[in-house]
Amino acid sequence: MQLDDDVCYRALRTRDARFDGRFFTGVRSTGIYCRPVCPARTPMRASCRFFATAAAAQEAGFRPCLRCRPEASPGTPAWLGASATVSRALRLIAEGALDEADASALGARLGVGERHLRRLFQRYVGASPLAVAQTRRLLFAKKLLDETALSMTEVALSSGFSSVRRFNDAIRAAYERAPRELRAVATRRGGGAARADRSVPEIALRLPFRPPFDWDALAGFLGARAIPGVEAAEHGAYRRTVRVAGGHGVVEVRPAPGEACLVARLWLPCTEGLIRVVERLRRLFDLGADPQAIAARLGVDPRLAPRVLAMPGVRVPGAWDGFELAVRAILGQQVSVRAATQLAGRLVERHGEPLAVRGGLPEGAEGLRFVFPAPEALAAADLTDLGLPRARAATITALAARVASGEVALDASRGLEETVRALCAVPGVGAWTAHYIAMRALREPDAFPATDLGLRRALGGVSGADLAAMAEAWRPWRAYAAVLLWTADAQGARPAETEVSNGSLAG
Repeated sequence: MQLDDDVCYRALRTRDARFDGRFFTGVRSTGIYCRPVCPARTPMRASCRFFATAAAAQEAGFRPCLRCRPEASPGTPAWLGASATVSRALRLIAEGALDEADASALGARLGVGERHLRRLFQRYVGASPLAVAQTRRLLFAKKLLDETALSMTEVALSSGFSSVRRFNDAIRAAYERAPRELRAVATRRGGGAARADRSVPEIALRLPFRPPFDWDALAGFLGARAIPGVEAAEHGAYRRTVRVAGGHGVVEVRPAPGEACLVARLWLPCTEGLIRVVERLRRLFDLGADPQAIAARLGVDPRLAPRVLAMPGVRVPGAWDGFELAVRAILGQQVSVRAATQLAGRLVERHGEPLAVRGGLPEGAEGLRFVFPAPEALAAADLTDLGLPRARAATITALAARVASGEVALDASRGLEETVRALCAVPGVGAWTAHYIAMRALREPDAFPATDLGLRRALGGVSGADLAAMAEAWRPWRAYAAVLLWTADAQGARPAETEVSNGSLAG
C-alpha cells in the first residue's frame, strides 16, 4: 500500500483512533513500532517510518511496542491492497495456510507461482507471505500472554508454533524478553486471567474492531437464521457449538460495553489451534471491515446514502463453517427464513453429532445440543425424510460429496467468479445461492445476489437486471450494500431477507 507520510504523521501526533490498524510507525531511535494511538511521546518526524502492516514493520527489524500493544489493534483492513490475489492469500494465511505448509503450496492453492506471490506481497503488504504468517503467530501469542493464564506450552501450540522452542526463540527475537517476562509485565498492568477448572479450558479473549459496529443488526440477522440446537443469538450474546481438534466445544460472543471490541468466551476440548478458532470468530462477525471506507463508497449513491447514515457500522454476517452455511442457503431456496430455519433444525436433529462438552455446558448454553454434521456424514445420509423436495435433498447430497472430496473448496483459494462457477456446477445451485455463499461463507465483499426479491423490493421493485446495473457503482462493497438493503427491508416489517427464488435458484 502507498502511505502518505505526512497524513500518517498528523494522525500519529493527534493519536487519531480512526487510523488504528491502518498503519504502524517504526521509530528509528528506539527500534520499536507502534500503533497510531500509542500513548508514548510522539517521536520526531525524522525518526519515523510508516508501514502498512505489522508484518512489514517486523520484517524491517522493528520490535512491537509493549505500551500500545500492536497485537491489540483491530488489525490490517481486510481490503488491504488492490490485488485480489493478495487479499485471498491474506485470508488463507489467517486461516492457517502457512502453519504447516510453505509459500509454494500457498501459491499453488491460489494458482500463481511462489516468486510472483512474493512480488505481489512486497508491493501491497511490504512483507513476504512467511513474514505475515510469522507476525500473525507472534502477535497472537503476545495476546494470549497478556489476556489469559495459559501455560507457555499452551500459548505456543495455541498460536500455531510447531514447538515451544520455536515459540521462545520468536518471542525473544521480537521483544528481546522471555515470554515469562512479558507475562509478568501484563500481570503488573492487570492483564491475564485465572481458570478455575483446567479440565475445561474456559478462555476469554477480546476481539477488537473499527467502530462503529452495529451489533444489534448483526445479532438480529444471525438470530433469525440460527440453527436450532446448534446456535442462538439472544440476551445480548451469540452462542454456538463448534468442532475443534476432533472434539466439541462452545463459544459465546457479546459486545464489551463502551469499548471497541467483542468479548469471546471459549469452552474447547483443547487449546491447540486456538488462533484459527479466533480467526473464524473474526470472520463470523466481520471484524476486519473498515466502516469508513465502506460508507464513503456506498454513501455517494443517493439510494443508499440515507441507509448508510441510519445504520452506521454495518457488517456482512459471516459463517463459522462454509459448508454449514452452504447447506443452510440451499435449505432456504424458495422458502421463508423461518421455514428454512425449521428445516435446518430438523437436519441436525437427525444427522448432527450430539454435543459432548467436557465438564458440561456453560451457563446460558442449555439449548445447544448438536454439532453440525460434517460433509462426509451428509454425503452418505438419506435426506428424503426431512420434508424437502427430492431435488433439493439431492443438491445437498451432491454438494456434501464434492466438498468432502475437495472438488468444491469453500475457502479463499478461488476468486469470486471462479467460486460462483464451481458452486453453480452443483445441480440445484444457482447464481443467488452461489453469491450468498460467497458473500457470507467465503467473505467475498463484492458478492451480490442480484436476483434476490428482498433487494429488488427494497429499491422499489426493480428488476434483477436493473439492480445488477445499479450495483456496479457499489463495487467493491456490493455485499455490504445487500446487507443495508436487507436490514432496511426488515425494518419495514418484512422478512430480513427473503431467501425466495424468482426462478433463478432452481438451477
